[in-house]
Amino acid sequence: MKSILVIGLGRFGRHLCQKFMSLNNEVMIVDRDEAAVTALASEVTSAQIADCTDESVLRTLGVQNFDLCFVCIGTDFQSSLLITVMLKDLGARRVIAKANRDIHAKLLLRNGADEVVYPERDSAERIAVRLSAEHVFNYIELTDEYSIYEIPPMAHWPGHTVRELDVRNKYHINILAIKRGDELHPMPGADYLFKGDEHVLALASKEDAKKLLRKI
Repeated sequence: MKSILVIGLGRFGRHLCQKFMSLNNEVMIVDRDEAAVTALASEVTSAQIADCTDESVLRTLGVQNFDLCFVCIGTDFQSSLLITVMLKDLGARRVIAKANRDIHAKLLLRNGADEVVYPERDSAERIAVRLSAEHVFNYIELTDEYSIYEIPPMAHWPGHTVRELDVRNKYHINILAIKRGDELHPMPGADYLFKGDEHVLALASKEDAKKLLRKI
């Protein structure tokens, strides 16, 4: 369990704290919009209506006691930057800020943010990759070169094991898990027998993934 501070309750902030709560973390939310705080207050550990650009407000929150502090202000960059700087000055352990533009990300990283996220851009890229390929159910980019792809098994895989198909050497992919319905089976062994109705979560370079997808 982690303690999370979420400042800013726009769309990203709301979804973020709801997900953290569903994972059994402790979440405190802060926003100057009373309606936004009230709407979410019953779902989180604690809630406060306040303006976090006021340093005295941040001091009362005890930001150094949170494992993660999120600055989820996307429309007012000046406030986002100011809050990020003050959080770090007040001893926040890890500050993660939302950015909409690369220049904003650079400024946030130079002024206290430990990490910057681009929720809209990242979501758009995942959707584009998933929908531009015929057989990609989901996609997680790890680096510019490597990603995790959720794909169906190839037509001739059912009835054969991972060892028999020699998947790693033939296709240059690493199978991380098998997904069937809502069940996930991580790290299948060499004796795993493909059934044909499962999804494969595979780590691969983009070039190797393209070659494999053309064959599915």
